Amino acid sequence: MSDEAGGTERLELAVPEMDCPSCAGKVENSLDRTDGIVEYETRPTAGKVIVRYDPDRLTPAKLAAAVRRAGYSIAGSSVPLPGVTDTTANVDDDAGAGKDKSAVGDPDSVWHSERAIKTWISGIFAIAGLLVEFLLTGVNAEVAVLLGRELLVADVLFLVATAAAGETILTNGYYSARNRSLDIDLLISIAIIGALLASFGFGAGLYLEAALLSFLFSVAELLEQYSIDRARSSLRELLNLSPDEATIRRDGEERTIPVEDVRIGDVAIVRPGEKIPMDGTVQAGESAVNQAPITGESVPVDKMPGDEVFAGTINESGYLEVEVTAEAADNTLSRIIQLVEDARANRTEREQFVDRFAGYYTPIVVALAVLTAIVPPFFIADGLTVELLAGYSYTFPGAWEVWFLYGLTLLVLACPCAFVISTPVSVVSGITSAAKNGVLIKGGNHLETMGEIDTIALDKTGTLTKGELVVTDVVPLNGNSEADVLRCARGIESRSEHPIGEAIVEHAADRGIDRPSVGDFESLTGKGVEATVGERRHYAGKPGLFEELGFDLSHVHAATDGGIVTAKSRSTCERNDCLDLLEDTIPRLQSEGKTVVLVGTENELEGVIAVADELRPEAKATVDRLRELGIGRIVMLTGDNERTAGAIAAEVGVDEYRAGLLPAGKVAAIEELGQSGRGVAMVGDGVNDAPSLATADVGIAMGAAGTDTAIETADIALMGDDLSRLPYLYELSHRANGVIRQNIWSSLAAKALLAAGVPFGLVPVWAAVLIGDAGMTVAVTGNALRLSRISPADS
Repeated sequence: MSDEAGGTERLELAVPEMDCPSCAGKVENSLDRTDGIVEYETRPTAGKVIVRYDPDRLTPAKLAAAVRRAGYSIAGSSVPLPGVTDTTANVDDDAGAGKDKSAVGDPDSVWHSERAIKTWISGIFAIAGLLVEFLLTGVNAEVAVLLGRELLVADVLFLVATAAAGETILTNGYYSARNRSLDIDLLISIAIIGALLASFGFGAGLYLEAALLSFLFSVAELLEQYSIDRARSSLRELLNLSPDEATIRRDGEERTIPVEDVRIGDVAIVRPGEKIPMDGTVQAGESAVNQAPITGESVPVDKMPGDEVFAGTINESGYLEVEVTAEAADNTLSRIIQLVEDARANRTEREQFVDRFAGYYTPIVVALAVLTAIVPPFFIADGLTVELLAGYSYTFPGAWEVWFLYGLTLLVLACPCAFVISTPVSVVSGITSAAKNGVLIKGGNHLETMGEIDTIALDKTGTLTKGELVVTDVVPLNGNSEADVLRCARGIESRSEHPIGEAIVEHAADRGIDRPSVGDFESLTGKGVEATVGERRHYAGKPGLFEELGFDLSHVHAATDGGIVTAKSRSTCERNDCLDLLEDTIPRLQSEGKTVVLVGTENELEGVIAVADELRPEAKATVDRLRELGIGRIVMLTGDNERTAGAIAAEVGVDEYRAGLLPAGKVAAIEELGQSGRGVAMVGDGVNDAPSLATADVGIAMGAAGTDTAIETADIALMGDDLSRLPYLYELSHRANGVIRQNIWSSLAAKALLAAGVPFGLVPVWAAVLIGDAGMTVAVTGNALRLSRISPADS
C-alpha cells in the first residue's frame, strides 16, 4: 500500500507465534538492525507486525527474513481482507501480508502442532524416567559412560525427554541471544544448559530437573499459546462476519465474484438467509435485516427501497437488491475491524507502567538468581540454622548443587510473562467484546478512562430524544374536530419546509387525513405561515401571530357541539365553555417541552397543535441504571430553551441541566464538570457536538453506524441508535479496570511468593514453571475472557 506523502509502502505480516511482549522484543531488535524501515509496530496480542518501509531500499521478502531472524515464522496470506493491499507477491511462500483470517489463530490447532507432538514425546520419556527412578529401581542399571560420568537407564530417559522438548526451547533461546533479548526462552535455555553442564561436569545429577524444565515449559508454552489464541478468536468472529463473495448483476446477468472486485454502483443480489456483502442502499425488495453484528440491535430492522444496509448484516426473510455505495475497504464493517485492531495496539497507562516495571524486574531477578547459585555455598558450606517465629527453625543447606538448583529456579521466575500480558489481554477481550455488541472503543486508554469516570454529560437532541419532531397533542376549538384541525394544518404546512410543518404533515398523513387544495402560500418569517385553503385564508404559527390578528387568547371557546364562536369578543364566550390559552393551555404544553402551533382564520381560532422532539423510550431507564452502577452526576446539555430543557430533564431524571448552550457553551460546561470529579464523558451525535466530545475525557457518539464523521470524531461510538448501550459500556469498562487490577497484582503476588519460597526449598523447578509461568498466564487470560460474557442484556 503506497504512502502518497513519503513514497513508502506499508506491509502487515501475520506472526501468530509472537504472542507476548518479550516475543515482540526479539522481533523489534531484529527490525532495528534492518536498513530501509521507516517505522514499525508490533502487536503481540494480535500476532501481527506492521511495517512502513522504503521500497527502493527494502523488499517484502527481506522484511520477512528479518522477522525470521527473530525465530518466528510468518503465516501465509490465503484470504486477504478488504482494506489492506496484499503485497505477498514478493514474499517467500511461507510469508504473508495483509489482514488474514487464518492468521488470527485457532486455539484447538495448538494441541496438534509440531511443538505439541515433541512435547508429548518428551512427556512419555519423562514419565518413563520417573517410573524407573522411583518405582522400578531394579532396572535402573548403568548403560553408558559419557564424559567420565556414568549414565543410568533413568538418566538416558530424562536426556531423551530433554532433547525432544528442549530442541525448540534452545532454538528460541538462540534467537533471543542473537537478538539480545533477555526473555523467557533465553532464561529457560540457560537453566536447561546449566542443569546439563552441572550433571556432566560436576556430577550434580540434574538430569531429572533438565527433563522437567524442558517438558513442563513446553506444556506451559502450549497452554499460553492456547490462551492467547482464545483471546484472538474473539477478533476472528468479527473477521468472519465479512463475506468473501458477492452475487451481483452486471450486463443483465448474475455472477458471483470476490467482494474486492465489487464496484460502487453495482447491484448486489441478497437472498433470504444470506449476508449482505457490501454497504449500500436497497434498490428493490423488502426484508427484515439482522443488524446485530454492526449495531448490536437484538430485533431485526425492516428494510425497504431507499433504506441503508451494512456489510456483514444478515437478510432474514425477503429478497433484496442493494446498490453498492462503498468499496470493500471503506464499508462500515471494514472500518470497525480496522479500528478494533488499531485500538488493541493503543497502550493504556497501566500497560506503560507494567512495561517500565518489567524492564527493572527481569534483570534484578536474574542477578539475584546468579548470586543465589554462587554466593551461599562459600559462606554456609556446612549449613546454617536460623531460628524462626514460634520456636521453629530452618537449616539452610550448604551443598552447592542445591543452591545451584535454587538459582535455576529463580531464573525461571525472572521473566514476568503473566504480569506483562495481564493488561493487553484484558484490553483485547474488552474492546472486541464491545465491538460484537455494537460499541466501538477506539483504544485501550478510552476503555480504561471510561471505567473511571463519575460524571456523564448527555446532549438532549438526538441523544435523550430521538431528534425527530412529532405531533403530541391536538386541541380542537370552536366546534371543530381534531380531523378538521389536522386537515387545515396539513394543507397550510404542505408547502412549508420547516421541520415543525413537516411533522404536522406526516402526522396528518399517517391518520389518513386528506390534503385540501392550497393556494397563495406565504411564509411569515419568525411567526408562521399562511395560505388559502379552499376559499378562506388560513394561518398556522406562534401564539403571537394570532394576537397580532386581534384574538383574545385568554377567552377561547372549547365546545365541540358544532357552534362557531369567534374569540374576538369576550361576551360571546361563557366562562365554563372557555379555555384560557395564555394562562393555561399554552404554558402547560410548553412546560412539557412542546412547541405550540395555533391554526385558524382571521376570525376563527380552529385549534392548537403541540409538537415535540420525542423522548427516547429507553432514556429514563438508562439514566436510572447509570446511577445504580455508580455514576454520581448525570447532566443534560442542550441549546434548547430553559422551559423545554427543564421539562425533558424532569421527565428523564437527570441531576441537573444546562439550557441555551451554543457549542462553545457546551465545551465550557464540560471543562467545568471535569474539574469537580474523576472524569467526565460526553454523549452526543458526533457531528454537532464534536467540540464537546473532543473536550471530554471520553467522547461517545450515538448512532454512528454508516456515519464517517461520528466514528472519526468520538473516542467511543455506539453503532446503533440505542442509548441503552451506555450502561453496558460503563459496566464493561468498569469491570475491565477491575480485571486488569486483579491480573496485575495477582501475577505480581504469585511471582513474589514463589521467589520468597525458593531459598527455603519450598518451590521446586516444576512449580516455578507450571505456577509462575503457565499457571498465571492461563489464569490472567481466563480472567480477562470473563469480560466477553458481559452483555447489554445484563446491564
